[in-house]
Amino acid sequence: MSPENNHIPPKDEPPVFFDADHATRLQDLAFAVSERIPEISDRILREIERATVVPAGSLPAHVVNIGSLVTYRDNALDRVQSVTLVMPADADIGAKRVSVLTPIGAALIGLTKDAEISWATRGGEVRWLTVLEVTPPA
Repeated sequence: MSPENNHIPPKDEPPVFFDADHATRLQDLAFAVSERIPEISDRILREIERATVVPAGSLPAHVVNIGSLVTYRDNALDRVQSVTLVMPADADIGAKRVSVLTPIGAALIGLTKDAEISWATRGGEVRWLTVLEVTPPA
């Protein structure tokens, strides 16, 4: 087992950052799905509430945003994956385009490179991940 599997998940949530335009879109989306997927809606609204919101177009390149290519490690499984974070209409798991309305998508949005955060799978298992690399949207 690698050392990463043995470390304790962070107790504090890492800082998150949102582009003002995306914060508004995500808030509207979270309200729209609150009845259907309340756990994701709650997570997104909680992240927006605690986020530092920056003017549209001025989000640093190392912050996960809609359209970012993100490489992360699932620390529980010691598995590295790369996905592009997208809005629900653009999701395609076969193409590794993950919706912000999935548990992993809601966990990744707004994080910075090297951030660690816990997230719950659809089955309710709590895991934590580390953001290894962020490539900004094209």
